[in-house]
This record gives sequence, structure tokens and C-alpha cells, in this order.
Amino acid sequence: MGIDVDSYFRAHGPMVLRRCRHLLRDEELAHDAMQDVFVKLVLHQDRIQHEAPVSLLYRMATNECLNRLRTKRRHPEHGDALLERIAVAGRNEERSIARNLLRLIFGDEQTTTGTIAVMHLLDGMSLEEVGREVGLSVSGVRKRLRTLRAHVAELEGI
Repeated sequence: MGIDVDSYFRAHGPMVLRRCRHLLRDEELAHDAMQDVFVKLVLHQDRIQHEAPVSLLYRMATNECLNRLRTKRRHPEHGDALLERIAVAGRNEERSIARNLLRLIFGDEQTTTGTIAVMHLLDGMSLEEVGREVGLSVSGVRKRLRTLRAHVAELEGI
């Protein structure tokens, strides 16, 4: 007998959101973390047997948020500002400059590296989601982004 995720969400969703807000101190990240907690609950609802939903959800929310904070600390997103500036270039001369910068950045990279960068850095997809989309493992996606960031940092130093 699994758990009723819908009733857990209705009854305890606000508590999970408060916990995520407290730990992450960012409204958008807190909502994402809360959703991930309930997605994991849906994915594993048949295997979870729990008599105390509040403690389960509190622990899941805490773990999710702490994992996000650890990941952010271990893998800071250097070079993202440059990639974002390129993505939002508006006028024709800015686009021309952006196009040249993109050639410099992605010229020696594999084709999917650009896709990975857009999905993760601009669209905000998780490494896991990006990996599924491009057919790589999380570590493969992470390695491509690390290499790209190093390349961007090298170009910024020129």
C-alpha cells in the first residue's frame, strides 16, 4: 500500500515550502525544491511506507535543499554572466559581436556543448534533465560545462 501524494501535497505542501524558503532564502529556488520533493514522492510512492508524513516530508525537503546548496557551493557558475550577455544581445552590432564570441567559445567544442549550455545555464534545467535530453550522464554534462567554463574564463582573460 503506497502513500496518497495528493493528500500529502494539500496538507503539507505549505510546510515543505516554508522549510525550503528558510534553507534556500530564495523564493523561486524554494518552489523548485518543493516541487522536486513531491516529484520524488510520486516516483517512489509505491515503495514508501511511512506513518509520519510530516517528518518524512520535512526530512525530504531538508535533504533536497541541502543537496542544492552543496551543489551550488561545489560547482559555482563562473562565466555564466558572459554567456547570458551573449544570449540577450539585442541590436545588430551586438548580435554580430555575440556571433563572433560564440564562434570563439564553441568553435572547438562538440556540437551538443552549446545545447547543454543553453539548457542548463539559460533554461535552468538540472544536470540530470540535460543529460536525459542529450544522452549523457550527469558527470558527462558536468564535465562539458566545466570545460566550457574554463574556456570562457580563458577568453575573458585575453
